[in-house]
Amino acid sequence: MPNRIFLFILLLVFASSCQQQTKRRSDYLIQGIDVSHHQSWITWSALPNQGIHFAYIKATEGGDLVDSLFQYNWCEAQNVGIRRGAYHYFRPDAPVLDQVLNYIREVDLEPGDLPPVLDVETTDGVTTEQLVERVRAWLTLVEIHYRTRPVLYSYQRFYNEHLAEAFGDYPVWIARFSDQLPELLPLKEWHFWQYGDRGQLVGIQGNVDFNAFAGDPEDLDELLVKPQPQPGKPTVGPTP
Repeated sequence: MPNRIFLFILLLVFASSCQQQTKRRSDYLIQGIDVSHHQSWITWSALPNQGIHFAYIKATEGGDLVDSLFQYNWCEAQNVGIRRGAYHYFRPDAPVLDQVLNYIREVDLEPGDLPPVLDVETTDGVTTEQLVERVRAWLTLVEIHYRTRPVLYSYQRFYNEHLAEAFGDYPVWIARFSDQLPELLPLKEWHFWQYGDRGQLVGIQGNVDFNAFAGDPEDLDELLVKPQPQPGKPTVGPTP
């Protein structure tokens, strides 16, 4: 009986540790969150005063799913002055063109927005070679449409096993729920780090993912969507 009681206590301690609240990091200047309908109706006006500088918002998934709160979150983030970005959850077994069209129908990027994100977390049964080919197709078509290089999101192990060698030239947003920094192959630097999924903020019901940006405001500005030149108007050149 004592052994059973001891085991029960250990299980309670383990369960409690798994539920620990994510603490905000103080060693990164630029902090952000990512949200979807799972956070329900967010009071966005409460977030800037809590040091939230950017937010990635789920827009779409697969070939036809649209997050039910995307348009609300998209508009409200802009209204309160938080840098906003939109991500697509990739389904490797769904037609790539359908997924591209699903995203661009919903997401109208403006100058100053964060670049598009492709969230790749599963193979859905396809081979790594097929996965790489389809991910590359989505990234390429979206970059052509928005004239902005997308960001690739994944968790550390999946990125290193399936994506690192093929997409080393893309900005990376990596998930590693740990105090330890992400370790990407081959010695790849990360841009965004999702370091916990149990953050608490006034204005958001339940938990929210916490993220940090590896740089200063000028570095972030380099990633943002830039104004596009107007047809027939040169962007550079001497004044007549």
